[in-house]
Amino acid sequence: MHKNRVVALESRLSKCDKVITLGVKPNLEDYSEEAMARIRNSSKIYYPSSFYAELFHAMGKETFPSPHNYHFAQEKIKQTALFKLIKIPHPRTRVYYGKHQKRSILNRFKFPFVAKIPRGSAMGRGVFLIENQNQLDRYVAMEGPAYIQEYLTIDRDLRIVVIGEKIVHAYWRVTAEGEFRSNVAKGARISLDPVPATAKALALHTAKMCGWNDVGIDICCHSGHYYVLEANMKYGKEGFRQAGIDYTSLMTQLIEKGEI
Repeated sequence: MHKNRVVALESRLSKCDKVITLGVKPNLEDYSEEAMARIRNSSKIYYPSSFYAELFHAMGKETFPSPHNYHFAQEKIKQTALFKLIKIPHPRTRVYYGKHQKRSILNRFKFPFVAKIPRGSAMGRGVFLIENQNQLDRYVAMEGPAYIQEYLTIDRDLRIVVIGEKIVHAYWRVTAEGEFRSNVAKGARISLDPVPATAKALALHTAKMCGWNDVGIDICCHSGHYYVLEANMKYGKEGFRQAGIDYTSLMTQLIEKGEI
C-alpha cells in the first residue's frame, strides 16, 4: 500500500498522496518498527524537522529541504551575516548586544528606522517602525539583541518562492494604508502583476548561494535597486491560492519528476 510513497516527518506534505507522513516524535522509540525501517531505508527524508535534519545530515542521509533551510529559519541575525558575507544586497543592518551597545544605536541610525525581534518572529510580528526616542527606549528594554535596519520608503515588496532549483511562484505584496509592513497577515494585498526578471534572478541567486531549496525570498525595490529583505522557510500559501496554484499538486509533481 505504501510501497512507492516517499517518507516525510513534518506535516507539510500530509495531503500529498505520494507521501507517507510519520510525524515528528520526541523520541525515536516512539516510532513503530515499521516507521523506523522506513526512516532508515529511505534514501531521502522530506521535512525532517530542525532536530532530525541534523541527525540525518550527520549520518549522510539526504533531506528535503536541505539542513541549511533549518539552520537559517527565523534567524534574522544569521541571515543578515550570510547576506553580508556573500555580497547579497540587503538593507543596512546592525545588531547590538547588551545595554552598552544599545545606547550607541543613534550613532549610526537616524529616525525613522526599523527594529525587529531577530529570532522566531514571523508574519510581521516583532517588527517596529521606530520614529522617536520613546519608541526606541521601549524596544531596547526588550530582552535579547537589538536588530536595527534602515527604513526604506516602499509601499510594496515581492515574495518569490523557490522550491528545488526553480521559482514556482512570485507575486507582489502591497502594504495596507497606514501600515509599513507588507505581510499579508498585516493586511497587505497580493498583486499578481508581472514580477521583474531582475528580482527573480536575485531570488534564484540568493537561494543557490545560501543553500536554500524551499524558501520564500522577500525582495524590495528602492531608488532603482533591489534588496533582499529576508528569507522565509515557513511561507504562507495565500499567494498560491489567489493565483489558482494547487500547492499539494505542485509538490506532488515536483516529487514525481525528481526535482525535490
